[in-house]
Amino acid sequence: MRLDWKSCMRAGVSVVAVYLVISYWVPLTVGVAKLAGAGMPLVVGGAIAYVVNILMRFYGRNFLPYSNKPAVDKLRRPLCMLLAFATVVLMLYFVVRMILPELFNALAMIVEQLPGALANLYRWTEQKLAEAGLLDEMRAILPETSVDWQATVSKGVNLVISGVGGVLGATFSVMTSTFSMIVTLFLALVMAVYLLLGKEKLGGQIHRLIRVYLGEKAERKIFYFLNTMDSCFHSYIVGQCTEALILGSLCILGMIVFGFPYAVMIGTLVGFTALIPIAGAYIGAVVGAFMIFTVDPFKALLFILFLVILQQLEGNLIFPRVVGQSIGLPALWVLAAVTVGGGVAGVGGILLSVPLTATLYRLIKNDVNRRTEILLPLRNIPGIQDDEPDQT
Repeated sequence: MRLDWKSCMRAGVSVVAVYLVISYWVPLTVGVAKLAGAGMPLVVGGAIAYVVNILMRFYGRNFLPYSNKPAVDKLRRPLCMLLAFATVVLMLYFVVRMILPELFNALAMIVEQLPGALANLYRWTEQKLAEAGLLDEMRAILPETSVDWQATVSKGVNLVISGVGGVLGATFSVMTSTFSMIVTLFLALVMAVYLLLGKEKLGGQIHRLIRVYLGEKAERKIFYFLNTMDSCFHSYIVGQCTEALILGSLCILGMIVFGFPYAVMIGTLVGFTALIPIAGAYIGAVVGAFMIFTVDPFKALLFILFLVILQQLEGNLIFPRVVGQSIGLPALWVLAAVTVGGGVAGVGGILLSVPLTATLYRLIKNDVNRRTEILLPLRNIPGIQDDEPDQT
């Protein structure tokens, strides 16, 4: 390797950069965290724009597709974007409208019936202790216990005061977080609208920048990777929504057949939470079991058993086949991606692990096929054939 002043300069800059990163690691991570927080509306806006763009493309393909009139071309994009946002809002409204009222009714029923349930539990416990002959012994022991009522009342007052302060602090923190979340969501929506309206122009600018500063070869490789990722994420989102619809429908049908209460509401909730792969339906199961418990505790246990069986069916058959086939990823790798992604990054890792694994799988598969096509003709050239083992 030839050493010149440029190579020495690159080596020196690299060493200095590594030293600065190691020496100022804590301030660097703090700065990166602040930058990520400041750029969160851009990230959320990009995610919203990507999901809404799937619906926009669907509406765009079906909105007067054979018309070449300038007025139709001018109206197509804003109208399709409006329809896409309206579809998402209506879906969310339907889910919330189906779930929240019944959930509040169940909570009110629990609060109303809780004193009677506690009284029944006390009487049942007293009866069992009396049958076991332990009630008189406990009554004999309890009066001998000395209680400092003044200290107890003082502790209770202090707990109430500290609890009030904690509640006020928690309320202020929740209000601040809610306001920040609303501002972030508003900015993200504005960013999503701008991205959707000018996506071709923005894409052309990115193309030009990469071509000018990195060259045409790098441009082809980068956009080949981005197009592959876009295809995998698009197929994953569509497949995941299809799988959630199938699971929600099966849950509603099964609950109606077995006579569980709140069938439509709980089935809708299970289908909505099933957008989180593999583990999402269990979230709906907890809320559904709580709802059924307010009507019949025994049916709540049966519902949990029913949903565990349904979830096993979904996790091992429906999800790998529907989502796995839509993104071209074998069922084994789907399950492996969900397991590893959930262990590394929780719910976010579960959501992103499958399309990212599908992207990597497709890139490697295409590269292997390309290399195989190059190597196979070389096997027919004399002198480049593989060595064969000696025949004995």
